[in-house]
Order: sequence, then structure tokens, then C-alpha cells
Amino acid sequence: MTKLTIAPLSIPGSITTASQSAIEHAGRLFLQTADSPCARWITDAGLPYVSMDDLYDSSYDYDELNQAIAARLMCGCDAVYAVSGRGIGEGQLSAIREAAAKAGTTVKVLPGIGYSDAVLADLPFTLSDRRVICAANDLPDTIDPFLPLCVEEMDTRLCAGDVKLALLDYYPDEHTVYFCDMRADGEYRTKEIPLFELDRQNSYSAATCCIVPPAVSQDKLNRGDMNGLMAVLRRLRAPGGCPWDAKQTHESLRSSLIEEAYEVVDAIDSGDPFALCEELGDLLLHVGMHTVIEEEKSSFILRDVTSGIINKMIYRHPHVFGTAEADTPEQVLSNWEKLKKKEKHMESYSATMEAVPKGFPALMRAAKIQKKAANVGFDWDNADQALYKLPEEVSELTKAMAEGNHAHIDEELGDVFFAAVNVARLLKRDPEQLLNAATDKFITRFKVMEELITADSLSLEDMTLEKMDRYWDKAKKKLK
Repeated sequence: MTKLTIAPLSIPGSITTASQSAIEHAGRLFLQTADSPCARWITDAGLPYVSMDDLYDSSYDYDELNQAIAARLMCGCDAVYAVSGRGIGEGQLSAIREAAAKAGTTVKVLPGIGYSDAVLADLPFTLSDRRVICAANDLPDTIDPFLPLCVEEMDTRLCAGDVKLALLDYYPDEHTVYFCDMRADGEYRTKEIPLFELDRQNSYSAATCCIVPPAVSQDKLNRGDMNGLMAVLRRLRAPGGCPWDAKQTHESLRSSLIEEAYEVVDAIDSGDPFALCEELGDLLLHVGMHTVIEEEKSSFILRDVTSGIINKMIYRHPHVFGTAEADTPEQVLSNWEKLKKKEKHMESYSATMEAVPKGFPALMRAAKIQKKAANVGFDWDNADQALYKLPEEVSELTKAMAEGNHAHIDEELGDVFFAAVNVARLLKRDPEQLLNAATDKFITRFKVMEELITADSLSLEDMTLEKMDRYWDKAKKKLK
């Protein structure tokens, strides 16, 4: 079995003994690029090598480049691949490992020192807990702006532009960064520049780095994530923060949480994605606030919340993350209910009904409980059968009203609502939406009725119900 050793050249004067020895004794030596101060000692020593520079020049994109490099490295004998800086990006390494597995070649990666290590050693301050990424093919989807960031291998103006755009999504234009470029002698020159000038410098190379100091506060950033939100909420509830936020409890926030959830629903119904984005933010604020309240009690933290829902979603989707099968939405829902019952240790179907929150809107709760009864066959065959129950319940309500028994009236009126929900459910309609639509229709008709009355120089306050009813009929005709 052949062996490929990836030997980082590190920075001039700092190559490790392991890498240098591997390069000097290589059966066949490949060089990532000869156009780098890091590789000068190899060319000066007259060591024979094959460079990848031609592949960099001819490849259309990084995927094509990585595949071409991987193919060249599978030379049928032990070889060493000398790479600049600390090593290579994940994309190129993955391509090499995949090609090596097919060729029966083992891959060993030696440690090295990166460009950013040399740069940071010369800066007049220390950046601990920093994140180091490769600009060429390792730009992350998300950035934590409160951690120092070191971007290596910013080798072209175009690459610097991509880095700048990624950073401007989080930092303001004027955020100070350090542009660090390696001179021909291997030493770095470093200068402070505003972020928007990152792609306006005179020269770039594989050794060019950008050091991004952390932001000092959320209000200095263009964009925030959940960590930023939690930091703001902690600050608001801390001593010297906001007196109103500091005194909030789960109970005091309960009503507004429900309101925000309904405002999200309104935004969905409106079809306005910008309104939905805003309302989801308001709802997320409550998730954060309730979490911070418990965080202060050392009960749980945000990671516990996210871990819980991630684990729950994986557990309840065995057809995606496991070996179970579910080819239709109905099968998925059936599996979901079974897993939920098992997960919550519900030993009876009535227990699953009792688990439906009493804080739900009444129509929604009724529909959900009826669905659970239907899951075990306790249901009408169709909506027509359920409809026959409605006049029966109305008749019982009529008798209760004649008796004048308030408790009985309440009971029978509730049964009328419950029977109506049954009809809506079997018609595959959402009773909550239907009642809202009926309420909206009432408001619209009332508004037209009022306009008609006002147009006749009359006033609602001075009219009898009989007269208003005539205008109500006119409003209905006008709206048809």
C-alpha cells in the first residue's frame, strides 16, 4: 500500500522537523505552489518537485481544482505533498482522501504553523479563543462576531471581495480590521484598515491574512444571531439594565407570548414575508426571555432548549433518521402519535387527550381531542352523520333555555360548539379559521351597514334593532 504525506511548509523559518524531514526524503515530491516564500528553501536546495501551479491556472472552480490535484497525487508510489501555511482546506483534503481510498493509498497529515500565527505574534495585543478559516474554500455560513476571526490565504482581490461581503453581513463598513501581507523576505507588514477597503489593497498572495477583532457590543453590528439576542437580554435583566425587563416572570409574560404567537399567525395569513420575519423575531424574543429567566436560576440554558427539540425531531422522524418507513403524510402522523405517546409515558388514549394543553383556543383544543378519539375509531364515518348531531344539541339547548337553568344552558351550549367543531373537522376545515372568517365577515357587513346609515344622515345610537336589521339586509345585498 502506498502512502501520501501532507507536509505543511508553515511560514518561512518555522517549518516543523517532521515536515522538513518528510520533504527531504520524499520518494516523489509535489508542491502546492512554487510561488510562495514558504517554498523558497525547496527551490534553493534544488529538490526535484512537481508543482500544482498549472492546475490552479487552468481549473474552472475549486471543485475541479481539488479533483485535479487529488488525481495527480495518486502517482502509484510513496509521495509527499508540500502545502503552504498550516495545511489545506477541507474541500481539497476530502477530495484527496476520496481518491486515496480508491487507489489504496493511506493519507497522513502532519501539523504545521499557519500564516495567522505569524501575524498574531507581531500584533500589539492578544486575541485568545480565535477562529481561523481559509478564505479560499472555507468561508463559514455563520460568524460569531464576538470572537476574533483570522482569515488566511486571501490570495486574490476577488477572494478578498468575497471575504469582505461575508463579513459586511455582520460588521459595519468602518469596522477596523488588520490587513497582513507577507513580503518577499517572509516577514509580514500589517496595517489597520476599515473593512470596506479589504479588497482595495495593492497586493494579495496565498500568505495574505485578515485579522478581524471582535465586536464590542451588539449595537455596533449589522446583524445578530441567537447568541447576540441572549447577550442583549442578559444585559437588560442585569443590574443597571432595564427595570421593566428585570422584573418580568414567566407568568407576567404569558399573555404577551400568546399575543405574539397570534401576530405570527396574522403575518402568515397576510402573505407578507417581511411582516412574518418581524413577528417571528418578537416570538423568538419570548423564547430567549423565558430561557434567560431559567438560566438565572441555573435550571437550564439555551443549549438545553435547542438540544431537546433537536433530539425530539430526530426521535419522531425514524423514517428520515432511522430505518422506519413512512411514505405518506398519514403514516408520518400515525408514527408521530405513537412515538409521542411512548415518549411521554402515556398508558391510555384518554391520557393523550388530557395532555392537550388547556391553554389552547377552545375550538383548536376540541378539534385536537376529537382527532385523538378518531385515531382509535371513535368517530363518525363522515360529516353528514356528524351534522345530524347538531340539531339534536340545539334542541337540548332550547330545552335548557326554557328551563332557565344557567348551568344546564352552559353545558348544552358547549355541546353545540363541540358538535359544530366535529362537522368542521370531518369536512377537513379548521374551525378556528372558519370562526375568524365569520367574524371578519360580520365586521365588514357592520361597517357597510354603518356607512349606509350615515349616508342617510342617521345614527346607530338613535335606531331601533328593527331599523338596523333593514340596513343589515341592505349591506348583505351590497356585498354580494
